[in-house]
Amino acid sequence: MATITPRPEVLRYTAFSSDPDGGNPAGVVLDATGLEDDEMLAIAAGLGYSESAFLTAPPQGLGGAEGRAYTIRYFSPKAEVPFCGHATVATAVALAERTGPGQLVFATRAGTVPVEVTEEGGTLRATLTSVEPYVADLAEADLAEALAALDWPDTDLDPAFPPRIAFAGARHLVLAAATRERLAELAYDFTRLEALMRRLDLTTVQLVWRESAAVFHVRDPFPVGGVVEDPVTGAAAAAFGAYAREFGLVPEDAVLTLYQGEDLGRPGEIAVTLRAGDPRVRVSGTATRIG
Repeated sequence: MATITPRPEVLRYTAFSSDPDGGNPAGVVLDATGLEDDEMLAIAAGLGYSESAFLTAPPQGLGGAEGRAYTIRYFSPKAEVPFCGHATVATAVALAERTGPGQLVFATRAGTVPVEVTEEGGTLRATLTSVEPYVADLAEADLAEALAALDWPDTDLDPAFPPRIAFAGARHLVLAAATRERLAELAYDFTRLEALMRRLDLTTVQLVWRESAAVFHVRDPFPVGGVVEDPVTGAAAAAFGAYAREFGLVPEDAVLTLYQGEDLGRPGEIAVTLRAGDPRVRVSGTATRIG
């Protein structure tokens, strides 16, 4: 007799918001043991969220307390991605609801990502610590192609923010808008931008506008994931923190607030913490179950 593998429980959470109608939704499978890659991709595609997370046993030597260390993989509706911030936050909160707040350790394709979950006034809040980031140059021809795909004239860029590729687990192209109005008017060539992003191995394009010294508004086109825009993007927030520090746009010790999702009707808030002497970036937010 053929053995029927039971379908795993698929949880739905939204990250970076305490409102189920805000933030960035993610699928969370707390026990993906036995699932093949194509099955995880099918679950992610069926959900239609920008990413979903799947947990299995940790690799040998990962560390962390028993029952609080895992391998985590992330799938968009189209492909696996190396790291996803919002699905990490959602997963950490889902685990903390079952086992309590504290330290978690995740083995990702990008490296080891520790997460601390705290409880503040009855609300669980997860803080992930990124892998070591880097910032890379962008060729003039690639910048021109990105602007053409976005239909942004170069005069709409903020000259204080050099266009660069930033990494803190995944690669993101950072482009800064000179005005909030420019950021709000997002209508891009999906196929053209996707082709450029695949060639440059980009996960999203991080579009940013600076409101004040430590407050930013951001948006993230995500055609390589099969969605027009990622609502609230933790991995890009980590990459942006590294980028902002690299160019002296913020102090070495800083807490930045990133607002995202307002233009999609799913507002979310991300805290990005930078510490002098530590190249890694910390990304914090709440999460809540949907349904």
